[in-house]
Amino acid sequence: MPQDNLIKMECGECHRINYHSRKNKKTIKARLELSKFCKWCKKHTPHKETK
Repeated sequence: MPQDNLIKMECGECHRINYHSRKNKKTIKARLELSKFCKWCKKHTPHKETK
């Protein structure tokens, strides 16, 4: 598993890093944003890709 494909997902409300995922950075240039469950907020919130 190459390390350069790993991304961190941060909660849009509490700004905690809850998820790690992979993406092909050569084909997808934009930052990923998904609705995921945050266990600190206890609800589904938008999670954005961070550095």
